[in-house]
Parts: sequence; C-alpha cells; structure tokens
Amino acid sequence: MKPARENGDEIELLYRQHGAGLVLFASAITSERSRAQDAVHQVFLNLLESGDLRRAGDKKAYLFGCVRNAVLNERKRQNRDVPLEDSAWFSPPDQDYAGEQNLRRALTALAEDQREVVVLHVWGELTFSQIGDLLNISANTAASRYRYALGKLREAMLPRENSCAESR
Repeated sequence: MKPARENGDEIELLYRQHGAGLVLFASAITSERSRAQDAVHQVFLNLLESGDLRRAGDKKAYLFGCVRNAVLNERKRQNRDVPLEDSAWFSPPDQDYAGEQNLRRALTALAEDQREVVVLHVWGELTFSQIGDLLNISANTAASRYRYALGKLREAMLPRENSCAESR
C-alpha cells in the first residue's frame, strides 16, 4: 500500500489532468455546472479519503465512471432536470458566442446517449473502447452513437444554402 502522501500526490495530479474534462462530462449529464462541480469534487474527496486507486486499471476511465455514477446517484436523489444554460463549454480567446450557442442547442437536442458519447470522446478524450466499458455497451455501439451524433450536429451547425429562398 502506498503512503498517504504519495496517494494524495497521485490524486492531485489526476485532478489537474482530468478535472476540467470530468466537470464538462458531468455538465453534459446534469445540465448544471454547479452540480457537475459538486459531483467531481465529491469523487476526488472520496478518493483522498479512501486513498485507494489500486482497483482502477485505467484511471482516466475509472474517474469518468465514478463521476457518472455520482451524477446519476445525485439525479436519483434530486429527481429533477435543469436546462443546459450556465455551462462553460468553451473558453477560446476569441469566443464565437453565436456559434457556441448554436452548438449548445445542437448538443442539447441530441439524445442523451449520443450526447454522452460525444462529450466523453471529444472533451473527455476517451476511446470508444473506454466509453463502451463505462456505459456498458460495445465499442462499436459507442462509435455508432458518435457517428450518428456527428451527423446530427453537422446538420444543425451548417448554414442552409438558399435559406432566404426557403423562408419565402
């Protein structure tokens, strides 16, 4: 067993590496940034208290699974849904607010299972195999959900040709 300080250092490093992605993932499920942050913080607090990461073969995927479970357990307790508005999806220097709003709307319009896969793959940087393990689906199913979601996002984000003619 590792000394407590060594475990704390490892957990702090994991938080620095994956904290933002975990909050984004939790935000995609909760639709509320504060609840997402609470879930991520609770997972890391539990890890610090238990100090045990031995059972985690793939630590990154393990963290995403812990956060997902924490969010779903909290959702069961609260039994409420809040619309996605306050989440900070992007923070580029020259922010495209209209594009960000359109993408938020398009992501929100996706089925939850597709939205989860997109966020896990794009922002969480998990492989389809890791996503499959996390969601208890096959890697091929995860890849299919991602492919279908990208098609829907592409359709929602691309400007329509002859949009003036269509509105007449």
